[in-house]
Amino acid sequence: MLRKFWLLFAQACTLVLAALFVVATLRPDLLPRFSGTGNVVLLQQAAGPVVPPAPGAGGTASFAGAAKAAMPAVVNIYTSKEMRGRHPLLDDHLLRRYFPDLAQRMPPQRATSLGSGVIVASEGYVLTNHHVVDGADDIQLVLADGRRIAARVRGTDPETDLAVLKAEASGLPAITFGDLDAVEVGDAVLAIGNPFGFGNTVTSGIVSALGRTQLGINRYEDFIQTDAAINPGNSGGALVDAAGRLIGINSTIYSRSGGSMGIGFAIPVSLARDVLAQIIEKGEVTRGWLGVEPQDVDAAAARALALDRAEGVVIVGLQRGGPADRAGIRVRDVVVEVEGRPTHNTPTLLARIAQLPPGSSARVTVLRDGRPVAVDVTVGRRPRAG
Repeated sequence: MLRKFWLLFAQACTLVLAALFVVATLRPDLLPRFSGTGNVVLLQQAAGPVVPPAPGAGGTASFAGAAKAAMPAVVNIYTSKEMRGRHPLLDDHLLRRYFPDLAQRMPPQRATSLGSGVIVASEGYVLTNHHVVDGADDIQLVLADGRRIAARVRGTDPETDLAVLKAEASGLPAITFGDLDAVEVGDAVLAIGNPFGFGNTVTSGIVSALGRTQLGINRYEDFIQTDAAINPGNSGGALVDAAGRLIGINSTIYSRSGGSMGIGFAIPVSLARDVLAQIIEKGEVTRGWLGVEPQDVDAAAARALALDRAEGVVIVGLQRGGPADRAGIRVRDVVVEVEGRPTHNTPTLLARIAQLPPGSSARVTVLRDGRPVAVDVTVGRRPRAG
């Protein structure tokens, strides 16, 4: 009897495992995306080419499907914080004369601002810009369905201008992540956010450029440039592809008027996802550090260093006792690769170093006196900014 029971139990387990395998293969969206142990959050990820937009009511191409897929996961963010400094009324000498205790009676001033965010996990995790929530002591999220939910800052990364919020709710509509490697210049995109406080608004455009760096906006830059209209209040909102999949977090615009001029920048989803994972897991972002002072190799530097072409990054300074110094890297070395990946300029080098796990060993290839030299460096942890 006992043997028969165990036989039935084993067959039942086999059937359940087979069913889970089929569902995970054909319909992974039906499985739970969160594990209750630790800080494991599984994100919705879609791969493959983007399907062209279907014809709309008038026979023209329509992005209604993409908008419907993404808009429920985009939230409006309203923040407020107590202002520091003296109230201007306190400088009025008549008020000070007749109301000497005015400063004690006046409530503290509060500043309010608005922005956008993207729900990236149904457990209430929201991606937005650091500058949207910087210093805020009250954060309210307004969902596309009108619900208003309080949120708190889970962690921020000023060097990429990203922040992760945790809403006091669960079962929220989460966006699906796209694949940045599949994105090309000329692809159609939608920007979704809260411009000027109007609420969820969709604008369309194309990817104008990829890998924009040296803009002087963030420490680590790898922007997607788009001509989709981005205005004040769009910061932290979603840049999605024609299937409604997240490919970037709208961050900033180039403008002489304060409004959209067709040049907007979004933080790519690959960078945002890495920051998100670290903040959820550890509450902060850690980056690799070598202790070098790099400089792009221009034509004059190439001649001085007897290089065939102006490419790579020359080391013009070293942190004494830092990882690179201890490993034997020298001033005037030209870094051409980190872990086999080329470093054509300073932003690329900094990004390669930042991605290295502190404590790991990394092979750095340099040109020294015109000859390639491989140096193994034990990666340090980048000191906090400021």
